[in-house]
Amino acid sequence: MVSFGLIDEWDPAPGRLVSWSASPDSVARAASAPVHPAPPSHQQESYLRLAHRNATADFRYSGLCVVTAQVPGALDLDAMTRAVNAFLLRHDTFRTWFDIGEDGAVRTHLVDLDVIDFVPTGYGEIDNAEAIREHVQKQTPGPFQWDCFTFGAIEHEETTTVYIAVDHLHTDGVAQYLSCVDLAQLYAAQVWDGGAELPAPASYLDYCVRERAQSALLTPASPGVRKWLELVHGNEGELPSFPLELGGRGGYHRSAHVTVPLFDEEGAARFEQVCRDNGAEFTGGIFAAAALAERELVDADYYFTMTPISTRGTLAELGSVGWYATLIPVAFPIGANTSFARAVVAAQRAYESGLRLTTVSFHRVLELVPDDAGISVRSGWSNPMLSYVDAREFAGSEFFDVARGGVYANRAAAEEVLMWINRFPTATSLSVIYPDTPVAHDSVDRYVNALRSVFLEVVNGAP
Repeated sequence: MVSFGLIDEWDPAPGRLVSWSASPDSVARAASAPVHPAPPSHQQESYLRLAHRNATADFRYSGLCVVTAQVPGALDLDAMTRAVNAFLLRHDTFRTWFDIGEDGAVRTHLVDLDVIDFVPTGYGEIDNAEAIREHVQKQTPGPFQWDCFTFGAIEHEETTTVYIAVDHLHTDGVAQYLSCVDLAQLYAAQVWDGGAELPAPASYLDYCVRERAQSALLTPASPGVRKWLELVHGNEGELPSFPLELGGRGGYHRSAHVTVPLFDEEGAARFEQVCRDNGAEFTGGIFAAAALAERELVDADYYFTMTPISTRGTLAELGSVGWYATLIPVAFPIGANTSFARAVVAAQRAYESGLRLTTVSFHRVLELVPDDAGISVRSGWSNPMLSYVDAREFAGSEFFDVARGGVYANRAAAEEVLMWINRFPTATSLSVIYPDTPVAHDSVDRYVNALRSVFLEVVNGAP
């Protein structure tokens, strides 16, 4: 199973550290890249504006995603250098950088292909994990610098730990997996001189243009916009919030993390079968369990959350690295005596209803809503999130345990509770990122225990 956590929890073994970053000449030439007409995606623009507003924070406010894997033997550093540069050239998101113009618009700059030049630097033997973690975070710039991504290898006696560190601006959960697979295949082709050529990925810039063109067609009368407004009006003009107190609402705190096991694969299969026996899927079962947990905790009679969805729509986009994601709503009533069997049907329908809003970004909805529409949400909004990923669908998932893979985030700002349920070939886990306050630690512990109890009851056959 893949390890999840904050970067403070990554514990790489001592070894010889080599990292790849943009050469000084590459950085200088990239800085003069012209403005490109492709806009950032809605998700990227919101992220950049939030990072800009909090640029004076005394820590890295934006997200840094670090993916790690362990491979046998030592790396061929020349082959790795060629693979890193080939990887960056394949995915055009890595050739973009952004600034905010005098008119307040977020502008895209596109770096020429011949500018890309990542070079290795050796740092010798590093004998403590903290120094390695610090190096990765300091060497990888924030989202307003072009080169906000780095690569590295820590050579041990018989194995090598490889890492990819990318600002969230250029990646999502699927992209983190794709990055590992792409880089591994490109490296293998360099070392063994050949192999099948990788299919060309889609252009992320083209996706951004298409997303904005679709959004531009929306009006306040569009069905998707009206559905979003109906849900938010029904929640007193607000997006959902975590049902328990977190302490210090209205500001931001550094993030905290917990990961707990939910099922072994036998238990996951039983849970899935219960869902299917009631005409639903595993995904619907997750939201039903969360609704029942919230009813237990706060006597809730209505469940409302948001869940991330990949917006990759073509075969070529399935192989493209970028932030292809949006948030959709999942909302349904939950009665005082509603059983899981009934709740899972409502949850599945609510999820499928939310999927119809995949192309209706709430960022765009807010742009269309007048100030007097009774919507209290403003730009920079935050919300709780519950995500489900079936990692068994990823090619090579059977090797995750062998590679001792890890996915880590920096201790960025956290205002809400973000949850990921990840199903692997042998186990299913729940990971939670939340504000690092005493109140939030207690509340998240209560929530996680309540949610696990619901899952356990379903697996054990409780009505």
